[in-house]
Formats: sequence, structure tokens, C-alpha cells
Amino acid sequence: MTGDWHGAIEVPGSPLAVGVSFAGNGHATIDIPMQGVSGAELKDVSAEPDRVAFAIPNTPGDPVFDGKFDKGANRIVGEFRQAGRSLPLTLEPGKIEPPARPQEPKPPYPYRAEDVSYRNGDITIAGTLTRPEGTGPFPAILLISGSGPQDRNEELMGHKPFLLLADTFTRAGYAVLRTDDRGVGGSGGKLDDATYNNLADDAAAGVRFLRARPDIDPARVGLFGHSEGGYLAPMVASRPDSGVAFAILMAGPSVPGWEVLIEQNRALLSAAGAPRSRIDDQVAYITDWTNLVRSGDLAAAKDLAYRHNESLPPNQRASAEVLDAYHTTYMASFITYDPAPALSALRIPVLAFFGTKDMQVLAVQNEQPMRDRLAADPDATVHVFPDLNHLMQPANSGLPSEYTAIETTIAPDVLTYTTTWLTQHTQPH
Repeated sequence: MTGDWHGAIEVPGSPLAVGVSFAGNGHATIDIPMQGVSGAELKDVSAEPDRVAFAIPNTPGDPVFDGKFDKGANRIVGEFRQAGRSLPLTLEPGKIEPPARPQEPKPPYPYRAEDVSYRNGDITIAGTLTRPEGTGPFPAILLISGSGPQDRNEELMGHKPFLLLADTFTRAGYAVLRTDDRGVGGSGGKLDDATYNNLADDAAAGVRFLRARPDIDPARVGLFGHSEGGYLAPMVASRPDSGVAFAILMAGPSVPGWEVLIEQNRALLSAAGAPRSRIDDQVAYITDWTNLVRSGDLAAAKDLAYRHNESLPPNQRASAEVLDAYHTTYMASFITYDPAPALSALRIPVLAFFGTKDMQVLAVQNEQPMRDRLAADPDATVHVFPDLNHLMQPANSGLPSEYTAIETTIAPDVLTYTTTWLTQHTQPH
């Protein structure tokens, strides 16, 4: 049974493609591209001809597969069960086909790429620096990723937004540094234990690294922050003597973290068609929970989260691992952070943009506060793109469940707009 197998869970009207890789010794992983799942470890694995079985841990509804090997047809036939529902799943030999990503850059590249690392105190930050051909010195951009542990490509839902951005900007004449977050890839430390000041220090160390290189123009080093990176970039840029020449904020919030989370929950449930009573209950819970986090009582917040979780139907409950991830130093920094002081202090060229179908950082919540907080900056631009989601993809509902199914990684209009703004404010080499 060892090796790669693929098939589709026969969800009526919408089959869900999956890939399973059995490594032997009770180990196996699963890929579900449409849900952004890649190489997830399975448990309770059996890979014998008379019984092929596995379970997906830490997932609502306790999903399991139970089947057997059909030797004559050379396939695994069984049932996939989740939250009391049973659906057929047949697996055949071979890898699952990855989703189409027509924008993903492929080598050979018309520029140089170099793996680099530098220190922030006792933490090593690892990443990739791409530079145009020639000797420079080049203007440079440090990319700062969104929330959660992200690799240097900000890979999520089968997309690699930072790989595309780095390729786009480097082809336009800029050096681009993209890095692994703390605890990811080649970077040290642990994200859960980090405050926003720690993460801003990581970004500031990246700016210093770039400015110290002979092939980089130290007077033209800027920041590009996506989502949470749109919180961190102004934190760094507003520091005295930061050396940051410009900042681009893609879906970066302009209101405090607790307000972002409350409206995010309201918008996601509403877009998913949840009844008003459920939306009101969730918003009330998130409001109470964030108030406890803001007061500094993480123990009480955690207790409330566990009690609320137990009150939900079994197929909606989060695992203990997921609940615990919401009660960390890192998460508390997000909930309690107010970006107003940092944004209001900026006096450099700033571009901030949003998508009207973003369900995570809502344009209707963040556009006007962004304009208000950048009002004293003589060179600030705030722009809203119609019909784009949180990743700046053309979207229907804007729900995160669409991210994987959309082939576009970042709308070409966004790439053109940001590159044009860059060349107008920081001439490429």
C-alpha cells in the first residue's frame, strides 16, 4: 500500500479531490488542494490489503476513512465519514494533480536569486533575496507576511503570493527580500511566543541587512506588508531612524485587532448564509472573548473559549490544539494592537489598498480610518479594488473557501498598479 494514491470524495454535485501518501510504519499524509491542505499528517493509519484506514486529526467532525484494497482493479475502495455523514471514496495509484497556478513564476529567471540569513538578537532569520542583473546599487523591498506561521513565499491555499510579488518587482528593477517567519523553514524562534515588537524587530533587522549590502541603495529600502504585515510595516517605518523609504500595505488593517476580528466573524458568517441568531451569538462571544484578552486575563479568555466550544454542535467544534493557538503571546499582540499611532506618524510615501470582497480585512471598515490616519502624510495613497478578496484575487463571495479554487494568485491589475506606484516614487535601477 505504500506510495501515492488519489481520488475524490463523492460530495454530491462537488467532488472533493484528495491525495494520500502511505509511507509505511503507520505513517501517511493527505493533500486536499481545494481546502489548502498539503502534506497533513494522518493518524490511526492502517495500510493492509484487507483494511486501509486513517483519520484526519484536529478537524471538526472527526473525519475517517475505512476501506480495503481491490487487487483486481488495483484500487482502494471505501467510505469517508465526517460528522455522521458517509460518502464514497475510491483511491487509485498516483499523485494528485496540483491546482493550476498560471501566474506562478518558473525558472529560468532573468535575475539573480540568493539564499540569505541574518540575525535579530539570538534569532536567525532566513530568506531569499532576488536582484536584477547588474551591479546596482538597487532599490529594495522587504516583504512582510500575514498572520500565522508563513514561509518566505507566503504559501497558502496552494498559492505563493510572495513568490509572485518578488518576481514581479525584481523584473521591474527592484531587489526583493522575502523571509520565513519565526519557527518556519530556516528561521529560528517560535512565533507563538513573539510579541508584535519582536516581529517588528525581525523586520527592522531585515532593513538593516539590506541597507548594509553594497548592491543595495541604503536610501531606497522600503516595506511591503500583507494583512498583518500591514500592521508591522508601519510599526517599523515609524521608528526614529528606521531607514525605511516607503511602505506598501496590501489589505493592511487600520483599526485595532479586536475590531478587525469582530467584523471578520460577522462578515464571514453572513457571507456563508448563517442565520442572524448565530451571527449575533458569535459576535457577542468574540466581543466578550477579546475584552478578556485585552484585559490581560488569558486564563479567563481560554476558559470562555473552551466553554463556548463545548456549546457548539460537534461538527462545528474546534480541536484543543486550535483553541490553544488562540491564547498565545502572539495572538494577544494582534488582539490588543492599535495601528493608529504608527500610521499617523508616517511621513514617507505610502500606498494602502483593499479589495471590496475581502472578508478578513474589510474595506468598509478600514478604508476611511486609513485615509484619516494617513491624512498628515504628504505622500499617501489609499485605493480600493472592486471585487477582489483578501489575497487580491477576483472573487465571487470573498470567502476563504474560494482561495484555492481561484487560479489567479494576485489580480494583474494589482501588480500593475503597485509596480506603477513604485516606479513613480522610487525609480528602479
